[in-house]
Amino acid sequence: MPRLDDTALERSSVVANCAMNRERPLTGYNRELGIDVLAELRRPGPVRWLDLCCGSGRALVEAAALLPPDAEIVGVDLVDHFVPAPPPPRLRLVTASVTAWEPDGPSDLVTCVHGLHYVGDKLGVLARAASWLTEDGLLVASFDARSVRLDDGSPAGRRLTAALRHEGFTYDPRQRRITLRGRRNVRLPYRYIGADDQAGPNYTGQPAVNSFYEPTK
Repeated sequence: MPRLDDTALERSSVVANCAMNRERPLTGYNRELGIDVLAELRRPGPVRWLDLCCGSGRALVEAAALLPPDAEIVGVDLVDHFVPAPPPPRLRLVTASVTAWEPDGPSDLVTCVHGLHYVGDKLGVLARAASWLTEDGLLVASFDARSVRLDDGSPAGRRLTAALRHEGFTYDPRQRRITLRGRRNVRLPYRYIGADDQAGPNYTGQPAVNSFYEPTK
Protein backbone atom coordinates (compact mmCIF):
# COMPACT_ATOMS: atom_id res chain seq x y z
CA MET A 1 0.00 0.00 0.00
CA PRO A 2 1.20 3.60 -0.57
CA ARG A 3 3.09 5.15 2.35
CA LEU A 4 3.11 8.90 2.84
CA ASP A 5 5.93 10.81 4.49
CA ASP A 6 4.99 13.52 7.00
CA THR A 7 5.16 16.33 4.43
CA ALA A 8 2.71 14.60 2.10
CA LEU A 9 0.53 13.46 5.00
CA GLU A 10 0.10 17.00 6.32
CA ARG A 11 -1.27 18.04 2.92
CA SER A 12 -3.84 15.24 3.03
CA SER A 13 -7.49 16.25 3.22
CA VAL A 14 -7.97 13.79 6.09
CA VAL A 15 -5.39 15.65 8.18
CA ALA A 16 -5.82 19.25 7.04
CA ASN A 17 -9.61 19.17 7.39
CA CYS A 18 -9.70 17.29 10.68
CA ALA A 19 -12.38 18.70 12.99
CA MET A 20 -12.06 16.23 15.87
CA ASN A 21 -10.80 18.68 18.48
CA ARG A 22 -11.30 22.09 16.96
CA GLU A 23 -13.98 23.48 19.30
CA ARG A 24 -13.66 21.22 22.35
CA PRO A 25 -14.18 23.14 25.64
CA LEU A 26 -12.17 22.64 28.81
CA THR A 27 -14.78 20.28 30.27
CA GLY A 28 -14.33 18.13 27.17
CA TYR A 29 -10.59 17.99 27.79
CA ASN A 30 -11.16 16.79 31.34
CA ARG A 31 -13.49 14.06 30.10
CA GLU A 32 -11.25 12.88 27.26
CA LEU A 33 -8.03 12.99 29.27
CA GLY A 34 -9.44 11.59 32.51
CA ILE A 35 -7.91 14.41 34.57
CA ASP A 36 -8.82 17.81 35.95
CA VAL A 37 -6.58 20.07 33.88
CA LEU A 38 -6.81 23.04 36.23
CA ALA A 39 -6.14 20.90 39.31
CA GLU A 40 -3.04 19.46 37.63
CA LEU A 41 -1.74 22.99 37.02
CA ARG A 42 -2.49 24.39 40.48
CA ARG A 43 0.93 23.89 42.03
CA PRO A 44 3.44 26.26 43.66
CA GLY A 45 5.31 28.60 41.35
CA PRO A 46 4.95 29.27 37.63
CA VAL A 47 3.41 26.47 35.58
CA ARG A 48 3.25 25.68 31.88
CA TRP A 49 0.68 23.69 29.93
CA LEU A 50 1.54 22.56 26.40
CA ASP A 51 -1.37 21.34 24.28
CA LEU A 52 -0.50 19.59 21.02
CA CYS A 53 -3.04 19.59 18.16
CA CYS A 54 -5.00 22.21 20.10
CA GLY A 55 -7.63 22.97 17.44
CA SER A 56 -9.11 26.43 17.83
CA GLY A 57 -7.62 26.80 21.30
CA ARG A 58 -11.01 27.29 22.91
CA ALA A 59 -10.18 25.15 25.97
CA LEU A 60 -6.88 26.98 26.40
CA VAL A 61 -8.59 30.37 26.38
CA GLU A 62 -10.97 29.13 29.07
CA ALA A 63 -8.09 27.86 31.20
CA ALA A 64 -6.12 31.11 30.80
CA ALA A 65 -8.95 33.02 32.45
CA LEU A 66 -8.91 30.68 35.46
CA LEU A 67 -5.21 30.12 36.16
CA PRO A 68 -2.86 32.39 38.16
CA PRO A 69 -1.07 35.23 36.32
CA ASP A 70 2.26 33.36 36.28
CA ALA A 71 0.81 30.40 34.37
CA GLU A 72 1.78 29.94 30.73
CA ILE A 73 -0.20 28.02 28.12
CA VAL A 74 1.10 27.05 24.67
CA GLY A 75 -1.12 25.51 22.00
CA VAL A 76 0.25 24.02 18.78
CA ASP A 77 -1.81 23.09 15.74
CA LEU A 78 -1.10 22.35 12.09
CA VAL A 79 -3.93 24.64 10.95
CA ASP A 80 -4.13 28.28 12.09
CA HIS A 81 -7.91 28.35 12.59
CA PHE A 82 -7.66 29.64 16.14
CA VAL A 83 -10.29 31.51 18.14
CA PRO A 84 -10.81 34.88 16.42
CA ALA A 85 -10.33 37.09 19.49
CA PRO A 86 -6.76 38.04 20.51
CA PRO A 87 -5.48 35.40 22.96
CA PRO A 88 -4.86 36.36 26.61
CA PRO A 89 -1.26 37.42 27.38
CA ARG A 90 -0.47 34.13 29.10
CA LEU A 91 -1.59 32.07 26.06
CA ARG A 92 0.53 31.50 22.94
CA LEU A 93 -0.95 29.78 19.89
CA VAL A 94 1.53 28.36 17.38
CA THR A 95 0.91 27.10 13.85
CA ALA A 96 3.32 24.21 13.32
CA SER A 97 3.65 20.47 12.81
CA VAL A 98 3.98 18.60 16.10
CA THR A 99 6.45 16.24 14.40
CA ALA A 100 8.95 19.08 13.88
CA TRP A 101 8.17 21.85 16.39
CA GLU A 102 10.28 22.24 19.55
CA PRO A 103 9.29 24.03 22.78
CA ASP A 104 11.54 26.59 24.42
CA GLY A 105 11.26 25.02 27.87
CA PRO A 106 9.78 22.14 29.88
CA SER A 107 6.07 21.84 30.69
CA ASP A 108 4.24 20.67 33.78
CA LEU A 109 1.44 19.28 31.63
CA VAL A 110 1.55 18.09 28.01
CA THR A 111 -1.72 17.01 26.41
CA CYS A 112 -2.97 15.86 23.03
CA VAL A 113 -6.71 15.23 22.62
CA HIS A 114 -7.37 13.06 19.54
CA GLY A 115 -4.51 14.72 17.66
CA LEU A 116 -2.27 11.65 17.37
CA HIS A 117 -4.93 9.98 15.22
CA TYR A 118 -3.81 12.30 12.38
CA VAL A 119 -0.04 12.25 12.98
CA GLY A 120 2.34 10.09 10.98
CA ASP A 121 5.14 9.31 13.42
CA LYS A 122 2.98 8.88 16.53
CA LEU A 123 5.67 7.08 18.51
CA GLY A 124 8.17 9.79 17.66
CA VAL A 125 5.83 12.48 18.98
CA LEU A 126 5.26 10.52 22.21
CA ALA A 127 9.00 10.12 22.71
CA ARG A 128 9.68 13.80 22.05
CA ALA A 129 6.82 14.91 24.31
CA ALA A 130 8.22 12.76 27.13
CA SER A 131 11.44 14.78 26.97
CA TRP A 132 9.50 18.05 27.22
CA LEU A 133 8.12 17.37 30.71
CA THR A 134 9.36 18.77 33.99
CA GLU A 135 10.69 16.23 36.48
CA ASP A 136 7.19 15.55 37.83
CA GLY A 137 5.21 16.75 34.82
CA LEU A 138 2.37 14.76 33.27
CA LEU A 139 1.85 13.70 29.66
CA VAL A 140 -1.68 12.59 28.71
CA ALA A 141 -2.83 11.85 25.16
CA SER A 142 -5.53 10.07 23.21
CA PHE A 143 -3.80 7.12 21.58
CA ASP A 144 -5.08 4.09 19.69
CA ALA A 145 -2.40 1.41 19.69
CA ARG A 146 -4.13 -0.38 16.80
CA SER A 147 -3.20 2.52 14.52
CA VAL A 148 0.46 1.56 14.89
CA ARG A 149 1.13 -1.05 12.20
CA LEU A 150 4.02 -3.19 11.06
CA ASP A 151 5.27 -3.22 7.47
CA ASP A 152 2.85 -6.03 6.52
CA GLY A 153 -0.12 -4.01 7.80
CA SER A 154 -0.73 -5.99 10.98
CA PRO A 155 -1.10 -4.14 14.32
CA ALA A 156 2.09 -3.88 16.36
CA GLY A 157 0.13 -5.44 19.22
CA ARG A 158 1.41 -6.53 22.60
CA ARG A 159 5.04 -6.05 21.71
CA LEU A 160 4.35 -2.34 21.26
CA THR A 161 2.42 -1.94 24.49
CA ALA A 162 5.17 -3.85 26.34
CA ALA A 163 7.79 -1.50 24.87
CA LEU A 164 5.73 1.52 25.95
CA ARG A 165 5.42 0.15 29.49
CA HIS A 166 9.16 -0.51 29.60
CA GLU A 167 9.76 3.19 28.87
CA GLY A 168 7.38 4.27 31.66
CA PHE A 169 4.13 4.85 29.77
CA THR A 170 0.77 3.59 30.96
CA TYR A 171 -1.65 2.62 28.21
CA ASP A 172 -5.39 2.16 28.80
CA PRO A 173 -6.75 0.19 25.81
CA ARG A 174 -10.35 0.70 26.88
CA GLN A 175 -10.11 4.49 27.00
CA ARG A 176 -7.43 4.65 24.26
CA ARG A 177 -5.37 6.89 26.50
CA ILE A 178 -1.64 6.98 27.19
CA THR A 179 0.05 8.68 30.17
CA LEU A 180 3.53 9.28 31.49
CA ARG A 181 4.67 11.00 34.68
CA GLY A 182 8.05 12.71 34.75
CA ARG A 183 10.55 13.65 32.04
CA ARG A 184 12.24 10.74 30.30
CA ASN A 185 14.52 10.08 27.35
CA VAL A 186 12.40 7.48 25.57
CA ARG A 187 13.89 4.95 23.16
CA LEU A 188 11.26 2.81 21.47
CA PRO A 189 12.48 -0.10 19.27
CA TYR A 190 10.68 1.02 16.10
CA ARG A 191 11.64 2.92 12.95
CA TYR A 192 8.93 4.97 11.28
CA ILE A 193 8.43 4.13 7.58
CA GLY A 194 5.34 6.13 6.60
CA ALA A 195 1.59 6.59 7.02
CA ASP A 196 -1.70 5.69 5.37
CA ASP A 197 -4.34 8.44 5.24
CA GLN A 198 -6.89 6.03 3.76
CA ALA A 199 -7.15 3.83 6.83
CA GLY A 200 -10.82 4.74 7.30
CA PRO A 201 -12.68 5.48 10.55
CA ASN A 202 -11.12 4.53 13.87
CA TYR A 203 -12.92 4.07 17.20
CA THR A 204 -14.11 7.70 17.13
CA GLY A 205 -16.03 7.10 13.92
CA GLN A 206 -13.86 9.65 12.09
CA PRO A 207 -11.32 8.93 9.32
CA ALA A 208 -7.87 8.52 10.85
CA VAL A 209 -4.27 7.71 9.92
CA ASN A 210 -2.40 4.44 10.38
CA SER A 211 1.33 4.68 11.04
CA PHE A 212 3.83 2.05 9.89
CA TYR A 213 7.02 0.96 11.64
CA GLU A 214 9.79 -1.57 11.38
CA PRO A 215 11.02 -3.13 14.64
CA THR A 216 14.66 -2.28 15.25
CA LYS A 217 15.36 -5.23 17.54
